[in-house]
Amino acid sequence: MRRRQFGRVAGGVLLAGIMGSGALAAWAWHDLPFPPIVRPPAASIVLTDRNGQPLYEVETASGRHRPVALDQVAPAVVHATVATEDASFFTNPGVDGLALLRALLQTLRGEPAGGSTITMQLARLSVLPPERLADAPMRRKLQEIALALLLTARESKATILAQYLNAVPYGNRAVGIEAASQAYFGKPAANLSLAEAALLAGLPQAPAWLDPAVHREAARERQRQVLALMVRHGWITPAEAAAAAEQPLDLRPPTVTIQAPHFVLGTLSRAVELARATGGERVVTTIDGGLQQLAEAVIRSHLSRLAAQRVTNAALVALDPQTGEVLTLAGSADYFNPAIAGQVNVALAPRQPGSAIKPLTYAAAFERGFSPADVLADVRTVFTTRRGERYVPVNYDHQYHGPLSLRTALASSINSVAVRLLDRIGVGALIDLGQQLGLSTWRDIERYDLALTLGGGEVTLLDLTAAYAAFAAGGEYHPPQDLLRLETAMGRTVWQAAPPPARRVLSPETAFLISHILSDPVARELGFGTGGPLRLSRPAAVKTGTTSSFRDNWTIGYTPDLVVGVWVGNSDGEPMREVSGITGAAPIWHDFFEQVLATRPSRSFPVPETIRWVAVCEVDGKLATPDCPRVVVEPFVAGREPRESSTSYQRLLIDRASGDLWEPGCPGPAVERLFWLLPPDALAWGRERGIPEPPRRSCRGTLRNDPDAPFVRLLEPDEGAVLVLSPRLPREMQRLRVQALGAGGTVQLSVDGQPIASRDGSGWWTLEPGEHRVRAVLVRDQRELAEERRTILVVPSPAEGERACVAC
Repeated sequence: MRRRQFGRVAGGVLLAGIMGSGALAAWAWHDLPFPPIVRPPAASIVLTDRNGQPLYEVETASGRHRPVALDQVAPAVVHATVATEDASFFTNPGVDGLALLRALLQTLRGEPAGGSTITMQLARLSVLPPERLADAPMRRKLQEIALALLLTARESKATILAQYLNAVPYGNRAVGIEAASQAYFGKPAANLSLAEAALLAGLPQAPAWLDPAVHREAARERQRQVLALMVRHGWITPAEAAAAAEQPLDLRPPTVTIQAPHFVLGTLSRAVELARATGGERVVTTIDGGLQQLAEAVIRSHLSRLAAQRVTNAALVALDPQTGEVLTLAGSADYFNPAIAGQVNVALAPRQPGSAIKPLTYAAAFERGFSPADVLADVRTVFTTRRGERYVPVNYDHQYHGPLSLRTALASSINSVAVRLLDRIGVGALIDLGQQLGLSTWRDIERYDLALTLGGGEVTLLDLTAAYAAFAAGGEYHPPQDLLRLETAMGRTVWQAAPPPARRVLSPETAFLISHILSDPVARELGFGTGGPLRLSRPAAVKTGTTSSFRDNWTIGYTPDLVVGVWVGNSDGEPMREVSGITGAAPIWHDFFEQVLATRPSRSFPVPETIRWVAVCEVDGKLATPDCPRVVVEPFVAGREPRESSTSYQRLLIDRASGDLWEPGCPGPAVERLFWLLPPDALAWGRERGIPEPPRRSCRGTLRNDPDAPFVRLLEPDEGAVLVLSPRLPREMQRLRVQALGAGGTVQLSVDGQPIASRDGSGWWTLEPGEHRVRAVLVRDQRELAEERRTILVVPSPAEGERACVAC
C-alpha cells in the first residue's frame, strides 16, 4: 500500500514537472480558462405542484437536468461513484499519478486511455471550452490534468464531488444524479437504495450500452462490478454487496411523464418565460397533486357508471375561494384518449351552463333590493323579448307551482320564476354582474335575452367556478391564479406571485343570502327531493345545471374554504341519454368534496352583522300573522325588513247551508273558514288546482264586491325600487319593464306624465337618472276609473372602487 501511495505521489510530482516545462506548458495551457470556472449544465425547468411534487419537466438541449446539493444525495451514491471512478479521490491532488502515467503511455501508443480522476472528468465536462474537446488526445489530457490540479487547489472535495454528480451524463437524456434518479426510478436521489445507487454509478462508463431498459443484463453485470469495487475499497461488506445484487429493481420505463396535463400545458408558456427571465429552475404552481389525482380517480369511477348512458367525458375544477388559486384542473377524463377528444380542455371550452347560471340572476336581484322572502308566481307566462318575440319558459318537471319565495325558486331551480325575476331587473343587470365576476365569454351582449338566466349564454367551467367562489368569499372576486413562485434548484425564491387585490363585486349580505339559499336542503325539496348527492356531511352550497337535449350538465358548489365545479357530457356535443346535473355531475362533485373535507374542519358561512332574521308568511314574504299556515324565518338586510303584515289569508263566515257568505238572516249555521287570497297573476293557476276562492255574495244575494268593478294594479316596478345604471352597457339597452293588470277598461302607462307605448298593459321605459313616478290608470269611455302609482329611483354608476348603496 505504501509503495502504491508513493507511486501516485511520485507520478504526480513527475507530471507536475512535465507540465512545468516551458514549451510543453505553452502548448498545453494555451487558451485555458484561468482561474478555472465550472459551468453547470443548463438546468431543466421543472413545474411542480404546491408541495414540490414534479408535474412536468421542460428539457434543455442536452436533456433533463435537475441540480441537487450533495447533502440531498444518498451516501451510497457517493461511495459507489468514488469506488468506481476515482478510489483515491479524497486523498489525491486532483490526479492519480500512477493511473495517469499508464494512461499517457497508452495514449502515446495510440491505445484507448483511461486514468481520469473525478476532478479531471469534471474539468472535461464543465471547465474546458467546448472547442478544446476536439484537440489532440495528448493535449486535451494535459489540459485536464492542469485544470484538475487548479480545481483541487481552489475548491473543497465536497464541492468538486457535488459539481461532478450534477454534470455527468447517465443516459436517456438524464444529466446529473437527480435527473437520473427520477428518470430510472422515479424518486429523488436522496432516497436511492444501495442497489439503485450501484446501478446508476456504473452507467457513465457507457450509458447507451448499459441502458437497463434495453440491455438489462449488461446493466446488472456492471452493477455487480460496482458493488465489488465498493467491497474492495471498504465502503460495504461482501454480505451487503450480495444482498444488493439480488435486490429486484423497480425501473421506470423511459417515458415523458406529465401530471395535470391540461393545467400544465395551459400555463407552460408563461412559466417558461418567467423562468428564463428570472433564472428560476423550479416553477411552483398552485395545483395540489393529491387533489388532482383524487379528481381524476373519481371522474374515472363515475364515467364507468355512466357509460351506458352515452357519457364519455367530464371535467373538474377546484379553487381556493379566498385566493383564487387553482387547486385542481382536470380538463377531461383522459388527456391521452383521442376517442373522447381528451386533449381538448373542457374546463376552458365555452359550454351552455343551464340552470347553474341562476345564482347570478338572484344575486343581481338581491343587490337591487329583492330578498329571499319575496314571492313571484310560478305560472305560465308569455314574455316579450327585446326582439319582440314571445317567450314561454317551461320548468324541468313541466309543472307550475304557483306563488313561490325566491328562496324556494332558486334552490329548486324553477325556470319561470328565474325568467320573471330577470324580466324585472333587466338582462343588462345580469350581463353586468357576469362580466364583473369574470365570465370572459359574455362579450357579444346584443345576442342575449331572457333565456340568459336559463343558460342561454356560454361560459367556461373555470370562469363559472371562479364566479361562484365570490359567494364563498363574501362577495369578493379573485381571478384564478396558477403560479405561486419560482425557485432556483437549491430552493432560493427568485420570483413570488403577487395575488391581485380582491375586487368587491357583491355586498357581503348578498353573498351570504345566496350561500344560505343554496345550502338549504328544505328549500331544495320541491325540485330535488330529500337527500341525494347534493347533501354533504357538512354545510355546503350547491347548484346544478342541465342543458336542453342533455348535452351538458353541471354541478358547482362550495364551502367557505373550497369551491368545486364539475361538467359532464361529450366533447363533440353528442346528447347524453337522460343524464341531468343531479345524476351526472352531482355524484362526482359529492364524492370528490366528501373525500377532501374528511381531513378538514367544518366551517359555516359567516353571517354579516347587518343581517336581521324575521318571521314571515311564506306565501307572500310579509310579517307572519296567526292565520298564516306556514311561517318561515328569513334573513333580511337591515333596513329592508318587511313592515306590512300578511294579508294573503282571510277568515270569513260562511253559511254552511248555501256555501255563500253568512250575514244576519242566513239560515246558518255560520262557520269560519280560512281562504288563500291568490295574487291576480296566480288566479288562473289556483282555479286549475281547485283552490277555493272566497264567495262573492251572501246567502241573501248581497254582493261582497262587484266582480266587474274596474281596478288596476301595477305589477312592476316595485314601490321604492332603486336601479343602478351600468357604465358597461349602452344607455338604450338599460330599460325598465312597466307592467300592470286591469279589468273593466284599458290600461294606460306613463312615467313622469309621459305615456309609454304598451300592449296588454306592458311596456318598456329607458332609464334616466333621478326620482321618477310610474302611473297605471284604467280608462273607459275616456274616463279614468282607477289608478295606481309607484315611485322609483335611478342612480348613476358608482365611482370606481365604490359600491352602490341599494335601498340604504
